[in-house]
Amino acid sequence: MKTIDYYLNLPYKLEIVPDKDEGGYAARYPELPGCITVGDTLESVVKNAGDAKKEWIAAALEEGVTIPEPTSYDDYSGQFKLRLPKSLHKLLADKSKEEGVSMNQYCVYLLSMNNSSNLYKHRTIR
Repeated sequence: MKTIDYYLNLPYKLEIVPDKDEGGYAARYPELPGCITVGDTLESVVKNAGDAKKEWIAAALEEGVTIPEPTSYDDYSGQFKLRLPKSLHKLLADKSKEEGVSMNQYCVYLLSMNNSSNLYKHRTIR
């Protein structure tokens, strides 16, 4: 059985955002659902986040709740298969040829542009 020390030593991602309504900062561990805390300063929210993570893991162990482990880029190959209509395949092939790049490169470009656009919208809405 894995111990609390095992989980505390895993590299969980910590997200910290300014709390515009109350002031200070809010923090959460996305891989630990509901593990959220606040603090007046960056230093205090980081300390509180460590305490919250420890209490969250202790409670999960006590209650027999499955504790997710962090994922890393090593868990992904960077490849996936995509089925699409022939008409879209042709459009992408034609456009990538026009741009002088492979269709894979062109699709990665389109995906990254859409992703950064969505990230920007998501951050400015808050």
